[in-house]
Amino acid sequence: MCYDISFKTDIEMLSDYFPGLVIDAQIELDFEMTVHRQAQSYQKAPVVMRQDNTFYVKNFEWGLIASYMKTNEQVKKSRSFMCNARAEKILDKASYWYKIKHQRCLLPVIGIYEHRSVTGIKNKIPYHVRWRDRKMFCIPGFYNYSPIPDVETGELAGTYTIITTAANQLMKYIHNDGENKHRMPLFLPKELELEWLKPDLSDQEMQEILNFQAASEDLESWTVSTIRTTKERPDGKLKNEPFNWPNLPPLGEEGSQQKTLF
Repeated sequence: MCYDISFKTDIEMLSDYFPGLVIDAQIELDFEMTVHRQAQSYQKAPVVMRQDNTFYVKNFEWGLIASYMKTNEQVKKSRSFMCNARAEKILDKASYWYKIKHQRCLLPVIGIYEHRSVTGIKNKIPYHVRWRDRKMFCIPGFYNYSPIPDVETGELAGTYTIITTAANQLMKYIHNDGENKHRMPLFLPKELELEWLKPDLSDQEMQEILNFQAASEDLESWTVSTIRTTKERPDGKLKNEPFNWPNLPPLGEEGSQQKTLF
């Protein structure tokens, strides 16, 4: 699954990406660099949606709160499982995702993080992964407003989830361990990102988008230092900058088994 993203954008970048983008003046958006955000921290990030043929950006929390979560206890128990939505289940009419299939959004990012398990190394090795030669791209997802009003403001918080799919070969090498191994975000070319926000998207058109898989050679990756920490890196660099882990075998090479990625 994907629980770590790298986010950086600004008004100009978003406006170039989404012509005619409307930003609610009453919403405070933080466009400063955030090189790491973790799903279960439920932090806010700008998400883009389309209504009446117009693109809007809103500040929503990662970790979708479903309409059936009527109490804070239900939210606390179930929200962590709603940070990702499996592409294979979205058009299952019995799934919650099918019920909100028209509430589609895009999360603008500069990259994501995933962890690799390596024999002989105690801690998993974090990698930064992004579309090659793209300064920004978007991960498709769904949004929903919390049914529980904020105790102070009475407002209903906007929340979102991102879509994951089966990993390509590169991501299989990286996301190679754990209960949800061999998964990755649904990386899309820009034309399919914009297609995702079409208001009249049919189930068949949606399925075609959900079936897309980015080729390994369309992505690039590098190792980074530990990301799930509040401490600064030993070298003082940003969390998404390359970091050299000693004695780390190349991707696809584990022990005596020599497997090359390309």
